[in-house]
Amino acid sequence: MVKYILGLLAILGLYFLFVFIKDYRAHRHEMSKASPVTVGIIGFVTLFFDVLGIGNFASATALLKFFKQIDDKKIPGTLNVFTSLPEVVSASFLITTIEVEPVTLISMLISSSLGAYFGAAIMSRLPVQIVRLVMGVSLFVTAVLMFFGIMGWMPSGGEATGLTGTNLIIANVGNFIIGMLMTAGIGAYAPCMALVYFLGMSPRVAFPIMMGSCAFLMPIASLKFIKEGAYDRKISLIVTLTGIVGVLIAVTLVKSIPLGILKWVVIAVVLYTSGSMIYSMIKGREKVIKNAKELQKSNA
Repeated sequence: MVKYILGLLAILGLYFLFVFIKDYRAHRHEMSKASPVTVGIIGFVTLFFDVLGIGNFASATALLKFFKQIDDKKIPGTLNVFTSLPEVVSASFLITTIEVEPVTLISMLISSSLGAYFGAAIMSRLPVQIVRLVMGVSLFVTAVLMFFGIMGWMPSGGEATGLTGTNLIIANVGNFIIGMLMTAGIGAYAPCMALVYFLGMSPRVAFPIMMGSCAFLMPIASLKFIKEGAYDRKISLIVTLTGIVGVLIAVTLVKSIPLGILKWVVIAVVLYTSGSMIYSMIKGREKVIKNAKELQKSNA
C-alpha cells in the first residue's frame, strides 16, 4: 500500500513540475525583483525546519515580508507553490518510517487534498485586504496551537494507529478543513497534530499523516494558484530548488536537533507576522477610505 502512495506522490509531483515549468517559461519576462540570494537562503532555512515539524509558512511569510521580497496578495499562492515539491520529497521519506492503518492514512490524504483544491479556488480570487485578514487570524491561531502544545495543554493522544466509525469521519472532516486553511497561509502541522491527539491516536502517527497530507494537498492547491497567476514565479522557482536541498539535509538530522527553543522563536515570529498582516489590512482600509473621501471632495 505504501508503494502505491509513493507512486501517486511521484506522479503528482511530476505533473505539478510540468505545469509549473510551462507557466514559468510562458511568463519568464515578467519576473519580480526578488533577490535570488535572499530568497534562496529563506527557502533553505524554512524548509529545513519544516521537516522537523516546525511549519515553514509562518517563518517564510515573516522573512519575505521583513526583507520586502513579495507582494502581500501573492503570499498564499507562493507559499503553496514553492513548498509543493520539497514536501513531496520529505513525505516520501517519512511515510515509509511510521506505521499507519491504510484506510485512515489514505482517506485523510484524500480529504485534505479536496479541502486544498476548493480552498485555493476561493483564496486566489479574494481581495488583498481579505487575504491579509485571513492570514493574520490564521497565523494567530497557529501560534496559539503551538503554545498549547509546548505547555502540554493539548490532548496527549493514545496508542492507536488507525480509526474507524465516527472518529474516522471526524478525522476526515477535520483534515478537509485543515486543507482549506492551508491555502490561507496556516500550516497544517499543529492543527493536524491536535486532531490526531484528540482522536486518541499515537502522536507518532501525526507525522506521516500531516506530511503526506501536505505533500498531496500542496501540489493540488498550487495548480489552482498557477492557473490564476496568483503567485510569484521567481520566488517559487528559487525556493523550490533551495528548499529541496534543505529538506534532504534535514531528513538525515531530524532526530538530533533540539526543537524546544526553536518552537518558542517560531511562535514569536508567527505572532509578529500575524500582527503585521492585520496592521497592513487596517492601514490599507484606512487608505481606501481616505482615497474615497478625496474623490468625493474632488467631485463636489
